[in-house]
Amino acid sequence: VASVVRSQIKDPRLGMITITDARITADLRDATVFYTVLGDAAAQSGTAAALESAKGMLRSTVGKALGLRHSPTLTFVLDDVQDQVKHIDDLLAQARTADAEVQRLAAGKAYAGEAQPYRLDEDDEDDVDGSDEPAGSAAEVPPPGGDRR
Repeated sequence: VASVVRSQIKDPRLGMITITDARITADLRDATVFYTVLGDAAAQSGTAAALESAKGMLRSTVGKALGLRHSPTLTFVLDDVQDQVKHIDDLLAQARTADAEVQRLAAGKAYAGEAQPYRLDEDDEDDVDGSDEPAGSAAEVPPPGGDRR
């Protein structure tokens, strides 16, 4: 489709067009051709009209090239990739600005709590009684229910 549009369509309404994708159904009856146009809304509408008027010639050329019994019907869809790219770029710029503002506000600030937020037991670090067993082991704690010797 792209080579036929470039070489055989001589419609003055056809703008700077790029065929971005083409999808065909499993039964080979319908094909959707996605395109982009460089320019404003007038260029886009002119290109859409030129493609609609050349649809029959394009369909027969595609059918002959594919060697199918039935030529697929062609549907042309304006691909809005450029609009989506611009929207994503705008969102990324907003995120960068918000991150820079957070970094600016956080500069020179200290944590609200202590540097070490977890409580450490002094008994666990230092063995007070000098035994080999850690504090709170089974040797120091009587068995439940009293002494059963």
